[in-house]
Amino acid sequence: MASLTPVTHVIFDMDGLLLDTVGIYLGLHVRLLAPYGHTITWERLMDEMGRSCIELCRNICREYKLDISPEDYMENMFALYPGAFADTPFMPGAERLVRHLHKHKVPIAIASGGAKDSYDLKTTNHGEFISMFKHVVLASSDPEVKQGKPSPDVFLVCAGRFPDKPDPSKCLVFEDAPNGVEASVAAGMQVVMVPDPRLKPELTTGATQVLASLEDFKPELFGLPPYEE
Repeated sequence: MASLTPVTHVIFDMDGLLLDTVGIYLGLHVRLLAPYGHTITWERLMDEMGRSCIELCRNICREYKLDISPEDYMENMFALYPGAFADTPFMPGAERLVRHLHKHKVPIAIASGGAKDSYDLKTTNHGEFISMFKHVVLASSDPEVKQGKPSPDVFLVCAGRFPDKPDPSKCLVFEDAPNGVEASVAAGMQVVMVPDPRLKPELTTGATQVLASLEDFKPELFGLPPYEE
């Protein structure tokens, strides 16, 4: 494990980290690929998680040689979102950690690879929770984010939107996917990874710290206020 240094700001990924959405995305891609005689595994989808929507769709259309444009594939996926994301649950420990940091006035934000339409659907029933974040940067919709993860753009843009514009070294990222970890490291930030247990251990080596669950995080190790327990 890398040495841990104090931070002042915290940035969260959303899909698979705060909200339990990866299984939903997998089901949507399986459904869209079925008419073409293809399917996609969880492992293969994890290779793409964190990329912008259009980057992901381009990669899928190219790999499976689909007779459809990436833009049309993406539109077909968007059409399935309302039924899929109607009631998205939290990942274990997410609410507790976010509420704790907000209570102690630690600046927090979200940096997601997603797009605004899916974000709005996923957070429909979580408005009060989302209101605790200073801002949200969505790589697939934000014009300042030129490339999705594993490029560092979304994290650097997110850090730059805090009013005091902290140095990246003072930002701690929470991620579940290898692309997000790579992007965090490229941005010069420490990153706590909470991988799905199915992820191969060698894909977690770039993280500052690896946890089985957000419930296991100890804020004081990064100079943040400890839980009152």
